Amino acid sequence: MEPHGEEAAELFYQTLFQYEPSLKQLFKSDIKSQGQKLMMTLRVAVRGLDDINALVPILHQLAERHVGYGVQAKDFTPVGNALLYTLKMGLGDAWTPELRQAWVDTFRMIAIVMKAHAYQS
Repeated sequence: MEPHGEEAAELFYQTLFQYEPSLKQLFKSDIKSQGQKLMMTLRVAVRGLDDINALVPILHQLAERHVGYGVQAKDFTPVGNALLYTLKMGLGDAWTPELRQAWVDTFRMIAIVMKAHAYQS
């Protein structure tokens, strides 16, 4: 999907705001630049899967920034769902049940790490 990052990001945010319109208020900057940040973050996360110990501090920093933006723990669900939809649409026939499960597992791990760090009681 990387060659089509701009279109993928646009579809992601359209889908996210359909799933959870209240999240739109959290985005203060240009959505196009936000989409570039999203694609960069996904690249870092996917590349970091080979070394989870190195990825965790990056996810902690990301979680701290997101708390500052007003993101709540419940917001991870529509984000994950929008991501899966975007991948499904963008990858077409290449979107297999195995690939879907790999992304579900990846996003779940990222969300667990971020939420545990950001919303620990």
